[in-house]
Parts: sequence; C-alpha cells; structure tokens
Amino acid sequence: MTQTVTALFDKPAEAQAAQTKLVAAGIPQSAIRLVPGAQTTRTTGSYDYQRDEGGFWGALKNLFMPEEDRYAYSEGLSRGGTLLIVSVEQGQIETVYDVVEQNGSVDLDQREATWRQEGWSGYTAGTTAGTGTTASGTTGAAALQSGSAGTAKAGETDYIPVVEERLNVGKRVAETGRVRLRSYVVEKPVEEQVTLRDEVVHVDRRPVDRAPTAADEALFEDKVIEATEVREQAVVSKDARVVEEVGIQKDASQRTETISDTVRRTEVEVEDERGSVSRTGAEGSTVAGTRKPV
Repeated sequence: MTQTVTALFDKPAEAQAAQTKLVAAGIPQSAIRLVPGAQTTRTTGSYDYQRDEGGFWGALKNLFMPEEDRYAYSEGLSRGGTLLIVSVEQGQIETVYDVVEQNGSVDLDQREATWRQEGWSGYTAGTTAGTGTTASGTTGAAALQSGSAGTAKAGETDYIPVVEERLNVGKRVAETGRVRLRSYVVEKPVEEQVTLRDEVVHVDRRPVDRAPTAADEALFEDKVIEATEVREQAVVSKDARVVEEVGIQKDASQRTETISDTVRRTEVEVEDERGSVSRTGAEGSTVAGTRKPV
C-alpha cells in the first residue's frame, strides 16, 4: 500500500534539492510532484479561498488529507512556499522523512501559530472553500455546506467512496554497530643475562740461577710454545610461538515488537429529511440514530 507524504518548503531550491536526494535514494521520479507557490511572497493578510487565486486550493483537492492541512498548505503556497508531494511504499516512509527534514522542510504547526499571530484565521469547521458560507434548515437539521452536495437525478446513482487505510508492517536491516579485528606488529625491548667465559694468555717471566738439569737437555735447540686465547660470545636467535587467538562470532536472536500507529478512514453520514440519520463506516456497517441539532 502506498502512502503520501507532503512537506512545505520556504524556498523552491530546498524542495528541488530534496527531490534530487529522493531520486538518488531510489524513489521513482514519477512518484514525486512539486507544487510551486506564488512568485511574489506575501507577508500580510490571508489567502482568499473564495476566489482561489492561483488555484492552490484546487491543486490539493485530489490529496487525501484533513481540511485543516489543506487550508494550511494553501496558505503556505500563497506566501511563496513550495509543496513537495511523494507517494511511496510503507518501507520508504522513513527515508522520505529523513530527506525532507535534512533539507529544511517547514514545521507546519509552528508556522500556523506564527500566521495566526499575524492575523491568519486558519481553518474553522464548517467553512467551505469557494463560498465560505453554510446553510441550515429551520426544522433543526444539521448544517450543510452550500454547493458541496450533488443532486441525484432520476434513474442515476451517485456514490461517495469510503476509504480506509491499512497498516502494513515490513522489515528492514539497520546497522547498529560494527566490530573489526586488525593485527599489527609492535616491538618492545627485552633483556636476558648470560654467563660468558674468557681464556686469556699471559707471558710469565721469572728470574732463576741454577745449573742445568737432565730436563734442560738440548738447551740450545729451537723450541716453540703456543697458547690460544678464547672468548665466548653471546649468540641470539628468535622463535615465534602462538600464545592467543582472537576471533569474531555472531549470534542471532529474535524479538517481537509491537508497532503502534494510526490509520484513517472516511465515514459517510446519511441525512434523511424524513427524520433519521445514519452513518456508514469503512467496514460497511450502518448505524441509525436521531438527527444532530444545529
């Protein structure tokens, strides 16, 4: 089921920027409509609904919206605003809301309050665009909007459509956070102690004064004595060990949420001049009762 979102912008450029972003977000161009306002910005007085100058009231007649919203949007268009109308599926509603808010859409409630301070009368129940008058019978009948009721001809049947909104709840995936693992190399200084052994050669001279002995034979022959100095040195090597493992695991769970919203429907009230009143709701049920007083 498609739904219609309307947003008022003070500047045409803001509405056009919102339209461009909506198209970029995947909303078809055919589902978006811009209603330009008056070229001259008006800051005083109120929009003349009786004359309907500029056709703002007529441009909104096909939109399914409360009468008070239609009055407010017409007033905004007459003051130079631009109306953006988007028809989308239920799952794209949040996207449309985000885009129009980011591009400076008007808070209609606050704007209406400002207009009322400036003298704008706003919407009042029973007012009819085009004539602004109501008519009532002298026998206690409820007030009827003049010019708004058609007259059925003999042999013909006129119908008023009964419209009902239905709530469609879908699902979309939204990211709530991200966990990322990244490994990198760091260095830190370490110290180890090792005991090393050194062998050093010393030349020892000592004075003697004695006669040669048998061990001193071949006194005048060449003789060589050698000794080698040695010194231990530290040798460093490294080996790698896996000391820990870090991983990511996703657990899935299900939850049930209760979605609360409002849906609209039209009701048709049948006023029978023969003395009874009946209402037909969107379910097709009919409730009879007495005529409401003026």
